Amino acid sequence: MSTPTTPELYDAAAPTWVRTEPILLSDYTARPFVFETAGSLEGQRVLDLGCGEGYVCRRIAPLGTDRLVGVDNSSGMIELARSAEQASPLGIEYVLGSATDLQLDESFDLVLAVFLFNYLTCKEMDAVLEVVRRQLAPGGRFVFTVPHPSFPFLNRPAEPPFFFDPKGLDYFSAQDQQLEGRIWRRDGQSIPVRCVHKPMDAYFEALERAGFENMPRVTELSVTEEHLELDFEFFAPLRGLPLHVAFEVGSERD
Repeated sequence: MSTPTTPELYDAAAPTWVRTEPILLSDYTARPFVFETAGSLEGQRVLDLGCGEGYVCRRIAPLGTDRLVGVDNSSGMIELARSAEQASPLGIEYVLGSATDLQLDESFDLVLAVFLFNYLTCKEMDAVLEVVRRQLAPGGRFVFTVPHPSFPFLNRPAEPPFFFDPKGLDYFSAQDQQLEGRIWRRDGQSIPVRCVHKPMDAYFEALERAGFENMPRVTELSVTEEHLELDFEFFAPLRGLPLHVAFEVGSERD
């Protein structure tokens, strides 16, 4: 059986991603950081690349956005996002398309890519960063998150709440290799995910190639004491491990 493409993977798994409240590991350990970093979005134009079924868009829409566009290349995910918008309108526009060649005739004050680059090769990431530079307004911000590059190589067993198979590769030899994995929801259901591995320096080099001149703010994210108090059984296996990395970089003003 051939390996499904990423859109095919998400078309098939789309219903398992639907949620109205946190349920995935990264809904607790990464996305709240994105919301906090976004801050007040009053009057802001926001673009969410790799929006999935719209969870992030729906969470930030009440923050005062003037314009909010979500883009994803999975028709199944976009269909679910549009259904949620139709059921409870928040003024979000969802676009079916690839972030690598997106062309919108407008600019945005904030561009998000929440767990997008882990599905792309370095070359594809370069293409997306060109899109980001083109769509980002002067003085705008770009915020993105990825799995921590070291995570697939921590010898985690194939069990909840998170796992990647390193396929016998190491941190450096796995660059641009597609690693398959699974994440578990707090209700016990698992979802297939994948990661095209990049060592940490690949992100800095890609930002530099794209023309970002400002030093990015980089934050490593992990399980906190608050998570352990909420659900010790679910979060404890990852206590003290680096899970995700968040980058924030600003564009230059004219």
